[in-house]
Amino acid sequence: MPAKGKHRRLKSHRVTRKLAVAGTGGAALALPLIGAAGAQAAPSHAQTYEVKPHDTLGKIAHDQHVKGGWKQIYRINHKVIGDDPNLIHPGQKLTLSGKAAHAKASHAKSSAKSSAKASDAAAKTDSGYTKPVDGATLGTSWGTAGSMWSSGHHTGQDFVVPTGTPVHAVAEGKVVTAGWGGAYGNQVVIQHSDGKYSQYGHMSSLKVSAGQNVTEGQEIGLSGATGNVTGPHVHFEIRTTPDYGSDVDPVAYLRSHGVGL
Repeated sequence: MPAKGKHRRLKSHRVTRKLAVAGTGGAALALPLIGAAGAQAAPSHAQTYEVKPHDTLGKIAHDQHVKGGWKQIYRINHKVIGDDPNLIHPGQKLTLSGKAAHAKASHAKSSAKSSAKASDAAAKTDSGYTKPVDGATLGTSWGTAGSMWSSGHHTGQDFVVPTGTPVHAVAEGKVVTAGWGGAYGNQVVIQHSDGKYSQYGHMSSLKVSAGQNVTEGQEIGLSGATGNVTGPHVHFEIRTTPDYGSDVDPVAYLRSHGVGL
């Protein structure tokens, strides 16, 4: 929350002050307006931004040139976002401050749309395949040996991202499983045209259901830490059947389809 301060009354001029409140979802920014004969109201320094798919507070702060970065956006919009700054959703309206607040609304809206389109374009390849999640750090690799796995090895590739990060179908296909998967928590399994199956585990929420057709890059849920995990990430597998134990190297599979990791 912004620090509260006192305003000093000018000695030589008599002024009156009012508060202008701008914001959405309970987040507001109070600005003093100076009313005096012949004086105009001070321009508002608040700008509303609608969260787009693949956005993070850091990305928004960078693209919109917000002074104070993502922490400033979070301070202003804590009531909108909640206690987890990593958990923002498309459609949320956030109040920004900084250099972007001085730009015209139409210009900001155009920039936001262009940024979202660029992000979508970057996520896809000409091969019809894409990453399961953007901005991730590669965690435990497929084939890593260990007694903590019933098969004796890690059956997928972990993508380490904060809870609430959008998870995408790596290619078009049909959802064969969408629901609770035991140690995998909330999971989705998709059958693709080449006969392979992609599996996405530990998600905080699902946005597809069994029997649904999906397209390349379609958001199928949000990352999380459900099931048997030590922290938030997406467990990603490529299988020859829809079932556990038929896994193949998922990184090699994606790279063979032109996806850079």
